[in-house]
Amino acid sequence: MKLARLATLGVLASTLAIYSTAHAQRPRTTPAPTGPWMNTSLSPDERADLVIKELTLDEKVALLHGVGMPTDEPVTPENAASNRGVGYVVGVPRLGIPGIDMSDAAYGVRSSGVNGRYSTALPANVAAAASWDTDAAYEYGKLIGIELRAQGYNMTLGGGVDITREPRNGRTFEYLGEDPILAGELVAKLIEGTQSQHVIGDIKHYAFNDQESGRNIVNVTIDKRAARESDLLAFEIGVLKGKPAAVMCSYNRVAGDFACENDWLLNEVLKKDWKFPGFVLSDWGGTHSTEKASKAGLDNEEPGRSWFGDKYKAAVEAGKIPQSELDDHVHRILRAMFATGVIDYPRQRFVVDPIAGLDTARKIEEGGIVLLKNKANALPLKAAGLKSIAVIGAHSDVGMISGGGSAQVDPIGGNALKPFGQGPTHWLEEIWFPSSPLKAIQARAPQAAVKYDPGVDPAAAAAAAKGADVAIVFGYRWESEGMDLPNLSLEKYKADGKEVDQDAVIAAVAAANPHTIVVLESGSPVTMPWVDAPAAILEAWYSGSDGANAVGNILFGTVNPSGKLPNTFPKSESDLPRPTIAPPPPMHWSAPSQDAAPKVPDYGVDYNEGVKVGYKWYDAEKKSVLFPFGFGLSYTTFGYSGLQVTPGDTVKVSFTLSNTGARSGAEIAEIYAALPESAQEPPKRLVGFTKVKLDPKGKQTVSVDIDRKYLSIWDESKNDWSLLPGEYTFLVGGSSDKLPLKATVKLQ
Repeated sequence: MKLARLATLGVLASTLAIYSTAHAQRPRTTPAPTGPWMNTSLSPDERADLVIKELTLDEKVALLHGVGMPTDEPVTPENAASNRGVGYVVGVPRLGIPGIDMSDAAYGVRSSGVNGRYSTALPANVAAAASWDTDAAYEYGKLIGIELRAQGYNMTLGGGVDITREPRNGRTFEYLGEDPILAGELVAKLIEGTQSQHVIGDIKHYAFNDQESGRNIVNVTIDKRAARESDLLAFEIGVLKGKPAAVMCSYNRVAGDFACENDWLLNEVLKKDWKFPGFVLSDWGGTHSTEKASKAGLDNEEPGRSWFGDKYKAAVEAGKIPQSELDDHVHRILRAMFATGVIDYPRQRFVVDPIAGLDTARKIEEGGIVLLKNKANALPLKAAGLKSIAVIGAHSDVGMISGGGSAQVDPIGGNALKPFGQGPTHWLEEIWFPSSPLKAIQARAPQAAVKYDPGVDPAAAAAAAKGADVAIVFGYRWESEGMDLPNLSLEKYKADGKEVDQDAVIAAVAAANPHTIVVLESGSPVTMPWVDAPAAILEAWYSGSDGANAVGNILFGTVNPSGKLPNTFPKSESDLPRPTIAPPPPMHWSAPSQDAAPKVPDYGVDYNEGVKVGYKWYDAEKKSVLFPFGFGLSYTTFGYSGLQVTPGDTVKVSFTLSNTGARSGAEIAEIYAALPESAQEPPKRLVGFTKVKLDPKGKQTVSVDIDRKYLSIWDESKNDWSLLPGEYTFLVGGSSDKLPLKATVKLQ
């Protein structure tokens, strides 16, 4: 353990010198702005209105758009004050209104190398979702907020919560699973944590951005009830509970209209029904009009000003856009800045604490690793009894894979697969963090002979595994924004000119050694044709800056695994609602900067499975799965008893949870409900969850309040949630397929 920690610290010590310019940064000393809007006893709305009275038309319009992507463009008078991030909105210095400096920050601050800074890579968002831990989600967001401010940013572009309708989506790793209540509750806490650091938080991609294929043009068809009970419910919970200052609208179309000019999504649902007071910004290049988008509820165009710059000003001057509409957009942006403290607590750069970041990342990863199989208690490993260990595959000698695209965090020192410290990261390039599982395992079993095989040849891997006391084989699947996966199999890649079939390698190793442990690194579910062969299987996801130590702690039992799957693992793609993703037109449009909106090719996806997303689909269609939603094993066992359900304004579900094993552990207790038959819903839906830590033989009475909305259906005739009178059956247990407690009550 100490050796592994020292190895990690050695990487930091040897490379932080590269970032020494950070120490030279000093807070700028400027006179404190004055004006009645600086009175902190006033509400954010009152303060925003006072500023608006002072603004010129040009200053108002300047707040409605970015000035390009400073990361990719030369320094100009407009972007000179920016932090060279992915987006910048010019402020109003004469009134003390700073610019809005944006950075992608899904699982850590992106492009840190541009500023010569260190950033922690947290485990991928899906790994945080696998912890089912709202406290961990808050710490996740808080760390991102701290490091954004350290680098000089005051707005995040994280907060992804699109549910997993399409598990092959290249951005599944950025999101929080297939269930809207789990995803919504977690993203709300993540947003709270980020905004606690006086950073503008956002939630994205609003809405139905559930695939990358043809994302700029795809037209989503879904009925309103299904929409409100699935994808939009995750956003509703996140918006109402997390109170993000911003919402990012998505690229895709919904019922024919682009999301960023969709009156139903932006005005009717977000601003009217949910009473969202913040501002809506477009995804990068997701704006397609001036008057239509403005009227539909878009407040800010990013990253440039093709539609909300000179064209917007001209439309206001011509009377095509009312002054009141312009002022509403400006009010929402200013209100967000006051509400989050961006104005009252100006950015001051400082050097982050990398050790604190590593600790947070490691602990969240430990809570999110899912033990999928553990035949004959193959895990945890007992170091004292091991003489030889074979570590095989997935570049596990040097690092662990991360998710790509705009979420990509620069690894400290560079990509582990390149000469260390050389070369920047590039778009659609596999990036491996220098967090070595081999070294972590060696540190925990210092008396064992630990040998590494690259796992590129099944026969050689089997030979390496055959004589070892235990074989630990790593498998991976890389995914990224800008692509969808062709399937859910492990990555097939080239090595020495030959294709490496990881499934074949794992099968060969497991056949050669009955004590084979498989560790998976993925952002989505994976299929496992070899599932019956190994003794144990861990899903480690994309594990972040200190992933190897987290995996080592789980393997050797320093930490008891407690993660549960936030996504169902199907047996094959043929079991999905759409076995294949229809390819987009070969010449689909992707040029948002044109002066006139082009004709959009016909390319659509019909979400006719409706509310049946993930486990609800498999339940309703009676399809067996590889591993069910909510599933995860522990090194101890838990018992459930004494279920009581008490109706009321909130429904209280109480039960006794017992640790029936011999070691401490944490159990995620899951509560599902079957609605009355008249609701015509899937067999059950998740309505609550809680994570409970128990000592050996300990027990605890657990009470969970269930929001009645989570038991309701969306009534289109009322345009509101409606709880149908009738019998509701509550089921409680440790997995969606193992719910030993059951009680039926009448609700009305």
